[in-house]
Amino acid sequence: MARDGALDWLLEEDQPSIRYLTLTRLLGRKETDPDVRAARSLIPSVGWVAEILARRDPGGWWVRDRGWLEPRFTGTHWNMLALADLGATRSIPAVAASAEYWMAKSPLQGGGVGGFGKGKGHHCYTADMARGLILLGYADDARVRKTLEWLVKTAHPKGGWSCRFVRDGPAPSRSLDAWEGLAAFAAYPREKWTPAMAACVERTAGYYLERELHNQGDRYEPWYRFHWPVHYFYDLLVGLDALTALRYGRDRRLTFALDLLRKKRRPDGRWNLDADQFDPDAETAVFFAKHPNKRPTPLVFEKAGGPSKMVTLRARVVLSRVA
Repeated sequence: MARDGALDWLLEEDQPSIRYLTLTRLLGRKETDPDVRAARSLIPSVGWVAEILARRDPGGWWVRDRGWLEPRFTGTHWNMLALADLGATRSIPAVAASAEYWMAKSPLQGGGVGGFGKGKGHHCYTADMARGLILLGYADDARVRKTLEWLVKTAHPKGGWSCRFVRDGPAPSRSLDAWEGLAAFAAYPREKWTPAMAACVERTAGYYLERELHNQGDRYEPWYRFHWPVHYFYDLLVGLDALTALRYGRDRRLTFALDLLRKKRRPDGRWNLDADQFDPDAETAVFFAKHPNKRPTPLVFEKAGGPSKMVTLRARVVLSRVA
């Protein structure tokens, strides 16, 4: 059997998060497997998670103790999402303490999390927070459950969400950019879904599939570039990850996105990090060129334009679900 150099690369011990996620999500190893346990034990002290935790204030926050979103993209919210993506969980005391800080700073009206001001929800931020907390080990937390119920209540009647502030009632519009709710349910154990959750996911998946994950208005170039951390931005790998996790991998309407994914694979079996976030369109780039003090600071782990362990892992997991 030919040696899989890209897989060997993902399994290197310099990034135990990637090694752990590769063993569990790609190779299907159980949590009790000795290699899995060894990789998981190193996550807090070696590699990217260790770097994030080293920047953390003992008070539980990053950069400053006010505003859970600012500064973008180096403040508390964004670091917590990166920790969740990297396989960190509440079993790490510092992560658990910061998760409680994060939730306490942003209560959602009605008992959930991800609220602004007096608890006003925003689909992108609120759902992103729910997704992150589920991955961090809070799937059974009542606050997370309330947040998911809010997402169902405020979804568009035909499925999907909008990147807008919402108090009561369904979303007035919907956008492929508002992917976070779908990804939150993809992370939430299916046995915990209510019938209303299942129906909401089915309608929303239909919305994405009808548009083949990209057909909405004029072509938007950042959607065709792969990123990580994704923060609250959408691209076709984001869509593929959510839809295949939700068991829609055999739907023919994913053909365009899957073909793009395969075409972007390098000859060595890896995928590039196409761009850092923030990855603005031309008009936005002009604005930030004129106002550089307003440009967000990307949360960077890998070099844009070069091979990415996280993008490669996510791409291979997607393809494994449709094999």
